[in-house]
Parts: sequence; structure tokens; C-alpha cells
Amino acid sequence: MRKTLLVTALGIALGGCAVGPVYQRPEVPVPAQWQVSIQQANSLANTAWWQQFQDPVLDGLIQIALQENKDVQIAAARVEEYMGRYGVTRSEQFPQVGAGASGARTRSGETTVPAGTSLINNNFQLDLGVSYELDLWGKLSSATDAARAQLLATEEARRTVILTLVSQLASSYVLLLDYDKQLVVTRETLQTRSESVRINGLRFKAGLIGEMDYQQAVAEYQNAAVQVPLLERQIAQQENAISLLLGRNPGHIARGRNLDQLAMPQVPGGLPSELLERRPDIRQAEQQLIAANAQIGVAKAAFYPSISLTGLLGLASNDLSDLFEGPSRTWTFAGQLTQPIFTGGRLEGQLQVAEAVQKQALLNYQQVIQTAFAEVDDALVAVAKLREQLQTQVEQVKALQRYLDLATLRYQNGYSDYLTVVDAERNLYSAQLSLVQSQGQLFIALANLYKVMGGGWVDEAQRMSVAPPV
Repeated sequence: MRKTLLVTALGIALGGCAVGPVYQRPEVPVPAQWQVSIQQANSLANTAWWQQFQDPVLDGLIQIALQENKDVQIAAARVEEYMGRYGVTRSEQFPQVGAGASGARTRSGETTVPAGTSLINNNFQLDLGVSYELDLWGKLSSATDAARAQLLATEEARRTVILTLVSQLASSYVLLLDYDKQLVVTRETLQTRSESVRINGLRFKAGLIGEMDYQQAVAEYQNAAVQVPLLERQIAQQENAISLLLGRNPGHIARGRNLDQLAMPQVPGGLPSELLERRPDIRQAEQQLIAANAQIGVAKAAFYPSISLTGLLGLASNDLSDLFEGPSRTWTFAGQLTQPIFTGGRLEGQLQVAEAVQKQALLNYQQVIQTAFAEVDDALVAVAKLREQLQTQVEQVKALQRYLDLATLRYQNGYSDYLTVVDAERNLYSAQLSLVQSQGQLFIALANLYKVMGGGWVDEAQRMSVAPPV
């Protein structure tokens, strides 16, 4: 018994002799600043940014999506799966205890036993077994570290799903309002052109204009009319896309504010180096690297001896009434050492695989970081330039509206032909649609900026994804 305890203590003492590499976060070149200077407003990245739109309907849709979206539910179930995997792997570091009981009754032939001996034999047995592998070289602890890192990577993957869902739903909702506004502009244009057709029809009948001018007015009306079913189709399909994000069947999507009434979110701040801690996809890639690094330790430990201890404490008796008496006690203790000698290159191949996977994980980690830097820089540029573009387009629409008014007045007084009016109407309609699209693109760019910046708001969204008890 003392020898067993001594060997166990020795194994615990040697448990720190892990042969795997110690993980250290790789050095990553980080840009000093973004191309577009931004005011530092880091706290914005930690709040429910979509509430800055000040649209209660959007807030409600995001709440529904976080609780009912199927991708979020799948990601949560995957976390539970890897939590179970971690528990299974970690259990190998502890003694495995099991109990067993058996009973048998046999009758021997009369010719096979001495005279006067009972032909009926009973055998009852109760055992408690213990097995334990000494983690001398850190194989089991490295496997546990790998499983823990995989669990954390899965949790970060879940956070990435939530981050993507919120920004995608906000962008999809804005795009729906964008289509609504384009439909309003188109119908207002149709109303104006319908009146133009009516007036030109009267002027044609009175002989004041030729049929060419009248038919031109009709054609321009139809050019705008053909946009109505196109926009209505886009609206219906966008509603279906939002329904899918909500985890529901296709259907109508309620609106709160229209596009012009949405409040403009502020631009979140942050240094490039902060992305390493804020973005869940970067943290996921790092955890995958940690797991791959730990698997090298598992592969290296396979080259060294493995020591297993087993023990059996039991009771055995031919009579059930005597099973728990002192003389019925039995025990066994054993130790086993195994050392691989020749495996035909299997262990070397496993180590090569582990090292190659670690290299891939390292390159993936570096690539994810570089992609994150590029995405944030692109988003900042998009927000800045869309704002400049929007201001220019507002002035353009004002100028084209004034131009149309003057062209119509000159035509009505006989100073210019109708083609000038047609060109003015076309340019104004096109500019109005472009202005609406730029409005929507700016809101979507801001939603995307919050997505690529990452931040503590993902924690808030994750809490919202847990449905309250019924």
C-alpha cells in the first residue's frame, strides 16, 4: 500500500514534466491608426448600438431574432456539445471508479464429485475497482487544455453568430425602409407624370402640341410605372429575408419609423490593437491556435512510457449470508508500464500532423487579424465618404428640382421643347432614387462598422438571446 502511494505521489510530482510547447500569443504587426481619423468613443462599442436608431420596432425585431433565430440556437447547442466533450476529456485526469456484483449457482454431476459433497455450489461476488493513469508527461493535461480551448473557440463562434445576426437584421430592416422610400418617390413621380399626361393630352386635342410630345409624356409615365412592381417584389422578398432572420415563416414585417425619421448612430472609436480583444472571430482563431498547440503536447507525450495503476477491493463468498463477513474480503493492486518501441512511423506521423495543424492555425489567426484590420478601415472609409456623398446629393436634388420647375415654365410659355422637360424629369427622378439609396447605405455602413469593431455590445446581445422562462 505504501509503495502504491509513493508511486502515485511520484506521478503527481512528475505531472509538471509536460513535453508540449508552452503557448505564447504570436506577435502581430498592428497599424498605428486608421486611414480615417475618428473621435475616440469606445463606450459606444459596449452598448446596444441599434437602439441609437430610435426605432422601437427594430428593437423588438432584434429581441425576437436573438431568441428565435435558428443559427443562434444551433450555435448554442454546439457550445453545449463541446462542453460535454471537454468534460469527457477532463475526466481522464481523474481515477475511474466502478462497482460490480455477480452471483452464480451451479450443479455438478454426481459422477464428478466425491461422495458426500454437495452437488449445488453458490458463488457471490461484490467488487469496487479503481484505475488511474499517471500523467507523467502531460498527455492528459494537454488534451484537457486542447478541449478547453476548443470549447472557448466554440463560445466565440456563438458570439460571432450573434454579432453577425444583429448587424444583418439592422441592415436588412434599413434596406426594407429604403425600398419603401423608393416606392414612395416612384409613386409621387407617377402622380406628377400622370398629371403631365393629362395636360399634354388636352393640349394635343386642342392642337397646341404635336402627338410626339404627347406620346413622350405617356412613355415617361410608363417608365416610372414599371418600377412599381419591381420595388414591390423587392419589398416582399426583403420581408421574407427578415422573417428568416427572425426564425419565422415568411410574412409581413411591421415598420416603425420611415427612413427619414431614423436617428443617425454615432461612429464608435477604438485603436487597431483593441480589435485583438474585442472581436470574437479573432478570439476564436486564437483559441483554435491554443488547442492546436496543446495537441502537439499530446502527440509528443505518446513517445514516452505510460504508467497505469489498477486496484480491486471486493467481497466473495459461497454463501450470500457470509458475503459481508471479514473472511470474504478480497483485494488486488497492480501497476502497468507500456513503452512504444516500434510503431512503423505512426507516432512520428501523429506529431507531424499536430505540428502542421498548429502552423495552419497560426496562419489562420494572422489572416483573421489582417482581415479584421481591413474590414474596419473599409467601414470607416465607407461611412466618411457616404456622408460626403449624401451632402452633395441633397444639393443635387435641390438643383434638379429647380431646373425642372424652370424647364416646365419655359415649355408652357413656348420657349423650349418638351424634350427639355423630359430630361429634367428623368434626371430628378434618378437623383431622388440615388439619394434614398445613399441614405440607406449610410445607415447600413454604420451598422457594419459596429459589427467589424466588435465590442461589449455582443455580451448584451448574448444575454438577450436567452429567452425568459415561461
